[in-house]
Amino acid sequence: DDKSFNQGAWEGLKKYADENSISYKYYQPQEGTTDSFLETIGLAIEGGAKLVVCPGYLFEEPIYMAQDKYPDVHFILLDGEPHDADYNYKTNDNVMPILFQEDQAGFLAGYAAVKDGYTKLGFMGGMAVPAVIRFGYGFVQGAAFAAEEDAVTDLEIMYNYTGAFSATPEAQSMAASWYQNGTEVIFGCGGAVGNSVMAAAQEKDAKVIGVDVDQSAESETVITSAMKLLSNSV
Repeated sequence: DDKSFNQGAWEGLKKYADENSISYKYYQPQEGTTDSFLETIGLAIEGGAKLVVCPGYLFEEPIYMAQDKYPDVHFILLDGEPHDADYNYKTNDNVMPILFQEDQAGFLAGYAAVKDGYTKLGFMGGMAVPAVIRFGYGFVQGAAFAAEEDAVTDLEIMYNYTGAFSATPEAQSMAASWYQNGTEVIFGCGGAVGNSVMAAAQEKDAKVIGVDVDQSAESETVITSAMKLLSNSV
């Protein structure tokens, strides 16, 4: 229910299962560690799961181990490819990694923002993982491309990774200071980090660009979202 990446993945699984009369269940690891993820995958398989959907790059190592341990079970891995702790990659036939070109969605978001007349932009990412970096770099390039097309000379972009995917007072405070200093719209890119940005935007009467799924229902401050259609992919 994060209104973002995880929820988008879950809704895709749920839709497919409902349409095909297949049972499904949601499992949440107790902590964000490889051991905890592997243990939870094991619980799902004990519960009868024939396919396990794992959202996010943190599942790369657990799936690397699980693919050999459970050869008769299939896995969908979003935003990553299986590798060991030393980054030796191996994808067995029972794993389907799904990767996205986030730079394209990010590009369009940056392009649209400048075309809409915004010239002071911000990018607030979560952890600096490949998917978030691609969103950010695309966003900057899209904004620059639109600025060049429209001969905009005063384009400014604030850029930061918070180092986590959680909503924190620090992230909200940073977003608020950006808005205070003239930033008009911030691309909140990192799960619940977006909630911190939205909270700051509501206080400052400013704007936000959502990520992964359509986040317009989350806040009136959201003017658009850089979507990657997770539900469809799953």
